[in-house]
Amino acid sequence: MRANPAEYELRAPDTLQEVIALLGKEPETWLPIAGGTDVMVQYAAGKLAARKLVSIGGLRELRKIETTPTEIRIGAGSTYTDIRNHPVIAEELPLLVRAAGCTGGIANQNRGTLGGNIANASPAGDSLPALLAYDAELLLASARGERRVLYRNFHTDYKKSLLAPGELIHTVCISRSFAGYFSYARKVGARDAQAISKVFLAALGRIAAGKITEIRLAVGSVAPIPIRLTQTENALKNQLVDGSLVENCRRALAQEIRPIDDIRSTAKYRTAVLGNLIAEFVNGLAAERASS
Repeated sequence: MRANPAEYELRAPDTLQEVIALLGKEPETWLPIAGGTDVMVQYAAGKLAARKLVSIGGLRELRKIETTPTEIRIGAGSTYTDIRNHPVIAEELPLLVRAAGCTGGIANQNRGTLGGNIANASPAGDSLPALLAYDAELLLASARGERRVLYRNFHTDYKKSLLAPGELIHTVCISRSFAGYFSYARKVGARDAQAISKVFLAALGRIAAGKITEIRLAVGSVAPIPIRLTQTENALKNQLVDGSLVENCRRALAQEIRPIDDIRSTAKYRTAVLGNLIAEFVNGLAAERASS
């Protein structure tokens, strides 16, 4: 069943303040649309419930990428291509660049936005594990003002979040404190791009004297929301990298994740593959230390 365009209303205000005012007047009515890569799929299938859409994709206020001495601030309207081409992001946030490069194809990367991926709240969103690993913060804006929230608290359940009625994602803020970390990002799917992830792991770590001193593991597609694997991190932290470490990691992992069987994969496959990815990360971390 295809959608009937006559049933929908689209507005495209010139400024962010106009958008915020519109959302403030009718907070339960208007759906912000940026790149539209997810919304238009629902629309084409006749499954888009919202009938009033407000375009925010052309707002310059939401497409700025700014750096300060302490953080990188990425406007929610920044596209994956913007992220891939930004020199500071490329140097300091390789996990996010990797995620941007395997999200859809070039056309999707030219239109899809970071804020849209967050707001869509899919556990398979490719950028989301990277944001968790970097412990990003979100600046949210509404007619009531602005508030800043930790991204790790943003998703509350499948397709649910802390985003209040009339509120939109303004900026993603990431600390510039990850120099010296070993970075690892790996997507497992039918293809590296233009396919929804079966598993996506974003990981950061440091090692000294053969022991893992710091570690962050963030994963998508193994729970109702993207998650940090804190139990598995604790099982690996301050441990020597030896033959028994990976097996201990797999046991901790099995207790922490709750993947499902669906049309793309099985729970058993996702668990096994994620264990393999973490093992690859740990081995890469050890090899990086040995070669430095």
